[in-house]
Amino acid sequence: MAQAQLSNKPWYKEVTQNQWRALIAAGSGWALDAMDVMLYSMVLVQVMQELQMDKTAGGFLATLTLLSSAFGGLLFGMVADRYGRTKSLMISIIVYSLFTFLCGFSQTVTQLAVFRLLLGLGMGGEWVAGAALITETWDAKHRGKAMGLVQSAWAIGYALAAIVAGLVIPLWGWRGVFFFGIVPALVAIWIRKGTKEPEIWEKMKQEATTQKKKSKPKLVELFSGKVLRWTILGAALSVCAQFGYWGLFTWIPSYLGTPVDQGGAGLDIMKSTTWIVIMQAGAWLGYVSFGFLADKIGRKKTFILFFALAALLVPFYGMSSDATRLLILGPFVAFFGSGYFSGFGAVLAELFPTEIRATGQGFCYNFGRGIAATAPTVVGFMATGMGLGAAFGFLAISFALAAILVLLFLPETMGKQLN
Repeated sequence: MAQAQLSNKPWYKEVTQNQWRALIAAGSGWALDAMDVMLYSMVLVQVMQELQMDKTAGGFLATLTLLSSAFGGLLFGMVADRYGRTKSLMISIIVYSLFTFLCGFSQTVTQLAVFRLLLGLGMGGEWVAGAALITETWDAKHRGKAMGLVQSAWAIGYALAAIVAGLVIPLWGWRGVFFFGIVPALVAIWIRKGTKEPEIWEKMKQEATTQKKKSKPKLVELFSGKVLRWTILGAALSVCAQFGYWGLFTWIPSYLGTPVDQGGAGLDIMKSTTWIVIMQAGAWLGYVSFGFLADKIGRKKTFILFFALAALLVPFYGMSSDATRLLILGPFVAFFGSGYFSGFGAVLAELFPTEIRATGQGFCYNFGRGIAATAPTVVGFMATGMGLGAAFGFLAISFALAAILVLLFLPETMGKQLN
């Protein structure tokens, strides 16, 4: 009888205070991570003009950030498994906020490249620490929802970056935009004060200490036994998904702000900001919807739906230079072209055991990000000859390949209890 009453409760009434606290900590860190990382895209047109960069160089700097984020995700994943999820989360936020701030002092392309490289370490670390914290704190039946809500914070951060740029650029230029990036460091202090480690991690550490286990390095364990196939699948899926995302969303602000005679949409700064905010409203709905759908119909079906529709919509967006069509298509492109990220944290958590969970999540997600780091450079190079809109169409291949990988190889893990 008690079980029946429990099942009739709204899902949010089954969530504990500690679970909400973990979600807010991971979500706020992820939102501000997105804001700091995407500030570069918002000011890219101005930076290219002042520092005399072409599109290929502009894309390459974005690539550097993503490359270092891949290493950062792996590094902070191992830190999270050894020292705790919340400690890793806090340190990663401090790293990306500090180096975003320092970007504002750049006088040369080289200086900016160095700061973007170091910023990426914290960017990669935040996701893996937050994902491990959430997936181990929340129950299996609500894990997809939780990761959807956390991932949706990226859209909020992306929109915040556009708003900050729209307000700050007219007053203090692109340097002032980067200076604003120090704000997330304040969140790290809040996380340190009251966010608890997951019980499953605390239990694992206690057992390891009691038994004085001397295991092989956790990274090595990803490439042995039954875990190897999940490492390969997770990494391959991450490559396809992130190549499409970063190739598209790194360049969308520049595409909207580039003059029509140079292959862009020709929108002014305020229109570009408005279009991006509306687009990210669609992304937010996509992230949240993915989480609820994944808990309702399964991870596999939801992944296929989002990847397939992203593959169909992105080429149409690239072929549309009309401002009204871009306004209408934008939210749908962002909904399906972003929302699938909500599934990565839950699925990867359900494929790897506790002792290597954060390392496995960090490796797969950030290996994909490292390879996908080439996407902004590839799109920038292609855009030099054919324009950004046409280059976007090429990215549909990545989304289609991701759908095929899920269809053929990904097991359904909905409802799996972590161990």
